[in-house]
Order: sequence, then C-alpha cells, then structure tokens
Amino acid sequence: MEPLTEHRQVSGPVVYGFLRLVRVSAARQAALTASLAEYCRSHELQLSAVFIDRDASSGASSAAFTGLLDVLALPDVYGVIAPAMSHLGPKAIAGERGRRIEAAGSRLLLVRRPAHPSVTRSGPVRRRSPGSTRVLDTET
Repeated sequence: MEPLTEHRQVSGPVVYGFLRLVRVSAARQAALTASLAEYCRSHELQLSAVFIDRDASSGASSAAFTGLLDVLALPDVYGVIAPAMSHLGPKAIAGERGRRIEAAGSRLLLVRRPAHPSVTRSGPVRRRSPGSTRVLDTET
C-alpha cells in the first residue's frame, strides 16, 4: 500500500517573503522572518527567500522590490508573503506594489489581514461573515 501524501516529502507552492524594515533591531527582523516561516509551514507553502527593503526613500522601485519582481517571473512561483500590507510601504506605495505583484501573476498573502473598523461613531458593530449561517437547535 502506498503511503498517504501527508507522509511523503512533497514541496508546497513556492512563495517569497517581503519585509520592509527601516530602523529595526536584529531581534525584530528575526521574529518577523520566523513568523513568515511559521505561516508557510502551517499552510504547506515553501518559503524560498525573504527580500528585505531597508530604504524608506526608494519609492515603489527599491532594489529589494525589483529583486522580488524578478523572481516572480520564475516558473512555478505561487506568490509573495508579508506580515501585513504595511510591509509593502506607505498606503500609496503598498497599493502600487500590490498591483505589480498581481500583474506578475502572483498572489499576495498576508499573515495579518487588514483590520476592519469594528467601532463606528454610533458604537460597536457586529459583523457576520457573508458565508456564515446561523444554526438553530431542532428542539427550539
């Protein structure tokens, strides 16, 4: 009998990490890199490399981001992983970089999804997932 695929050494989809680290300690860099690796491990992704952008003044075309775009052109690359959208840069730059990643045919995966405002001026708002269904006990 053949072993299950979970028991075989198979490679998951290839992803590349991207971190924007301006004036960040070595410990913080190690923690962020470890969080990317753990996310990839738990989601069965293969983290091939992590590109680190340290230049806050480079705009949308830093050397690290250009290198990332170069590897996205390689065959069998699934996407880019970052801790949060802010790691792609300030909002305008992050939006442009996100579009360029998608234009390269890759997915942008975020360890932390963007937060939705849960408090408005009128008070807290409870949101249900559009796919959720309320289940009632048959005896009620």
